[in-house]
Amino acid sequence: MKSIPQFQLTRPPRFRATFFAVFAACFTTGLAPIHAAPPSLQPLLQGKWPGHARGASRALAVTNGYAYVAAGSGGLLVFDIRHPAKPQWVGGYVTGDYAFGVAVSGNHAYVADGIRGLQVIDISNPANPVRVGGCGNALAFGVSITGNFAFVAQGHFGLEVIDISTPTNCQHVGSYDTSGLPWGVAVSGNHAYVADGISGLQVIDISNPATPVRVGGYDTSGDAGGVAVSGNHAYVADYSSGLQVIDISNPANPVRVGGYDTSGEAAGVVVAGNYAYVADRSSGLQVIDISNPANPVQAGGYDTSGIALGVAISDNFAFLADWNGLQIIDLSSPSNPQSVGGYATIGSARRVAALGNYAYVADADAGLEVIDVSNPGSPVRVGGYDTSGDARDVAVAGNHAYVADGTVGLQVIDISNPANPQRVGGYDTTGRASSVAVLGNIAYVACEATWYCVDEGLEDEDCNVVEAAGLQLFDIRNPANPQPLGWYSNLDTLGVGDVAVKGNFAYVAIGSAGLQVIDLSNPDKPVRVGTFLTSGYARSVAVSGNYAYVTAGEAGLQIMDVSNPTNCPRVGGYDTSGFADGVTVSGNYAYVADGYRGLQVIDVSNPTNCVRMGSYDTGGYAYGVTVIANRIYVADASAGLLVLPTLRDFQFTVRVDADVGVPFTIEAATDLFSPMPWSPIFTTNVATMPFDYVDFDVKVSEKPQKFYRVRQP
Repeated sequence: MKSIPQFQLTRPPRFRATFFAVFAACFTTGLAPIHAAPPSLQPLLQGKWPGHARGASRALAVTNGYAYVAAGSGGLLVFDIRHPAKPQWVGGYVTGDYAFGVAVSGNHAYVADGIRGLQVIDISNPANPVRVGGCGNALAFGVSITGNFAFVAQGHFGLEVIDISTPTNCQHVGSYDTSGLPWGVAVSGNHAYVADGISGLQVIDISNPATPVRVGGYDTSGDAGGVAVSGNHAYVADYSSGLQVIDISNPANPVRVGGYDTSGEAAGVVVAGNYAYVADRSSGLQVIDISNPANPVQAGGYDTSGIALGVAISDNFAFLADWNGLQIIDLSSPSNPQSVGGYATIGSARRVAALGNYAYVADADAGLEVIDVSNPGSPVRVGGYDTSGDARDVAVAGNHAYVADGTVGLQVIDISNPANPQRVGGYDTTGRASSVAVLGNIAYVACEATWYCVDEGLEDEDCNVVEAAGLQLFDIRNPANPQPLGWYSNLDTLGVGDVAVKGNFAYVAIGSAGLQVIDLSNPDKPVRVGTFLTSGYARSVAVSGNYAYVTAGEAGLQIMDVSNPTNCPRVGGYDTSGFADGVTVSGNYAYVADGYRGLQVIDVSNPTNCVRMGSYDTGGYAYGVTVIANRIYVADASAGLLVLPTLRDFQFTVRVDADVGVPFTIEAATDLFSPMPWSPIFTTNVATMPFDYVDFDVKVSEKPQKFYRVRQP
């Protein structure tokens, strides 16, 4: 056997100087069989999808093949749109408050960032935007750039003028306090035209930027939210009053000459040639022929899936900030616009299921996301389906994903082609579908109550329950046509609703009603046989062996003995440091999605004496978690999907690539300078490659460093 070459020591992320992995290999020489390549071993790193902050797309600017999206709490997002059918996220910057508007000039993007005012971002490298300056601390909603000045629609001060001749040191130079609430601004010549909410259009003389002066205005009939200027006309997106056309040939006396009452709520507008393109909120994109400004006529439109708030035009394409994300519309035929691509910027990952090389994320408003996790260090979205509700949970069985979709109920999605999931069926449940489990031919859906209150300030007990919380069963032998079976309801709580099924029993976490045990032996007549009132608000449940593991918010993890389903005493628990929301159990460990405290791993081998083993700061709010083959998947509201094959102080995963059908051995060492450093830890013979091995003997206090190699005789 040849000596084993020692490769450079590598340092897996988050293990810092205390934990190392070294890769080494050996291979046979001489007679056949001869390896085509030596066996290799590498660590599996932690991965994240989408890899950037997310938020609601509100406005955008397009230039030089890139779209710059003001994405609310997600800040500034940058997309490569040179291939409109496949826009790609390339970079972004979290601005710190709420990005309402954006304008681009040269190498800088200027973001209207709510209470943080104007933010100046260097975009000379679109993949790495960097903040270089900022100005103002008022409520910035919109921005327009002309020359060396930024004109900002400020909620508190009306129109603000900022000198940006030195982007790293921008300076306030003047302002005019309009009478309304300004949302947008356009500049033409010596005048700024402000969409001033209920005060309509305001015309401000900016010939002296230090002392802007109002010279005229027009009180539109709606709520002016956006404005574009072309020639002698201002085109105002006037919310419920649609598009308004104002003659501004005399800025001191603007006159309405025409308009078009769009079918939605006009929020934004741009003009190109003979057309005005209106972001019409619930009605998507509206294309209005303005060749005769006195008589605008609808030429076409496209009803997007979200809420269209902003629009930009480049070449023959419209780019929409559509709340849910970026939408790209082909305008080569204005009378028949067609969607060609898009990218979801919003989402709030609630729960995750995994099967094979794919993870399926219930992503709230964004629906179902399908993520390829074959390379856990670099998860890639391959497909998705924008459900019509609020995707809160997902279960996968065979070629179908079953989504608990809030007020829309149960959605059944065909995932046989992960790149093109399609809805094939569904059922409008009683109550808001909040969790789903599938066992055999039955889907079990836990539902929150639906209710209404006469006064929003009233407490829950003063509200009227329309549909009770509970558990609903569906026959899914024909996934395209789920058939309702039985229904168990609980009128005593509004409920959160989560369900786990084992044998003939369903275990339902149902808010203030705690853990409910439902006998399913007759699916047409589920019957409650047991209950346990948790000390907190029961949010999620997992069952393993004779125990149910219930998360209860601030009360942490609670463990009940369910060996007798009619009598479920609490036997233990663990007071997590956050807000325990989701839970799964694998082997001797409970994995808790602990809200803003991220992931907590608890040793439950002795349920009466639980011990915390490790944790991971997910960076946002951890809602859900699942573990498949010792790989941890966390659904985080803002961070999205996190894939954790390796977790500091708890587990370390290495991937082996070697000849199939030939035994190989993984060896480890803690001191390479000892006379006999290497010890075998695992030998196997597998029919497929690659092979992942998870080592749990990695507690840093016991083994400050550990090295790995693989050999195949």
